[in-house]
Amino acid sequence: MTADSAQSLARLAAERVDHRFKGLPPDADGLTVAELAGQRRNLFTGGFATPVLALSAERLEHNLRLMETYAARHGLAFAPHGKTSMAPQLFQRQIEHGAWGITLAVPHQVRVARAFGTRRVFLANELVDAAALRWIAAELDADPDFELICYVDSVRGVELMDVALRDAGATRPVDVVVELAAGEGARTGVRTETECAAVADAVAGTRTLRLVGVAGYEGEVPKADTERVTAWLRRLVALAAGFDRAGRFAGLDEIVVSAGGSAWFDAVAEVFAEIPELSRPVLKLLRSGAYVSHDDGHYRKLTPFNRVPEEGALEPAFRLWTQVVSRPTAEQAFVNAGKRDAAYDLDLPFAQVIRRDGAERPATGVSVTGLSDQHAWLATTPEADLEVGDWVGLGLSHPCTSFDKWQLIPVAEADGTVVDYVRTFF
Repeated sequence: MTADSAQSLARLAAERVDHRFKGLPPDADGLTVAELAGQRRNLFTGGFATPVLALSAERLEHNLRLMETYAARHGLAFAPHGKTSMAPQLFQRQIEHGAWGITLAVPHQVRVARAFGTRRVFLANELVDAAALRWIAAELDADPDFELICYVDSVRGVELMDVALRDAGATRPVDVVVELAAGEGARTGVRTETECAAVADAVAGTRTLRLVGVAGYEGEVPKADTERVTAWLRRLVALAAGFDRAGRFAGLDEIVVSAGGSAWFDAVAEVFAEIPELSRPVLKLLRSGAYVSHDDGHYRKLTPFNRVPEEGALEPAFRLWTQVVSRPTAEQAFVNAGKRDAAYDLDLPFAQVIRRDGAERPATGVSVTGLSDQHAWLATTPEADLEVGDWVGLGLSHPCTSFDKWQLIPVAEADGTVVDYVRTFF
């Protein structure tokens, strides 16, 4: 950890707890985050108010270690996507667990990462905003240790970047990778290899940009399956090899080839192992991000570890604790968390456990059928033993839209002892 990173994270620990942070004990107002963490309060008996989102300390550490080991085993550099958590404390832990740097999606996220000392950023997006480019140019010029790589996918985009950087008086070129689209109808990226060459030629015609490799996102492959994803990844590798034969990477220390969301990183590992020897060493950069907390829905079903169980298994680290506030009929109940508290863009939350009088049991016969702004609708069968006042632990789907609803998240050990708090910046 750099001195700047340590100082910035220390400032988070010095922040005062107050009404901004939902779910935290009301009697903790005025304490610093460090003071509250030092009290090691229990999530269930220490005055926390429902709803409250918690991260499992043990599962979080397990996931960090698992992906560190996976990347090392497969010879991959790892730049986990930080837009999942937007939590600098987790960025730092990811870097401590071997990450090359942090992937981000928009300039604001880069500003957050830089405010907490992140040295390497992969911006997995096109960047044509002049104000943002002025800021990035100033960051690069002021800090020779700062490294940033971003996408380009059009000649027009290259021209806009060049004008903005020249107007800003940039002295260091911005490193760029040509983004190969995942197919017709996919998201951003260049559609054909001929157009990729035109974009690369445009980069070569500037003094403000430097072509360092190729990249893309296999999660956007239409009707994605192993065969289609693998075919696209081989196109990406072939593009890098073709650029190298054409001398486009002359003068570099390494060539960047990057892909990898959270659904197909096994295919990325397999195809990147096939990259032929190029004129420079290859930085094989994986960017999966949802692993840090994993989930109980979408990514539990999609994770590549389902296909390669011998490599390990991620564990869902989130649980949203709610309380039954209404039980109007034998078939229905309501808890006090809704759309403002729980991710719902991919799946509804999952009723997992019930706590009453300190005892925890499975939420048998309880399911979430809908969300209002501040309530979850529960359907209950005759097997359900559920009363007003019970705590219900909900599993969530899609980490990215779980983190962004909570500014300060308790990290709890298995017995409920809260040992830390994670600050997010969305």
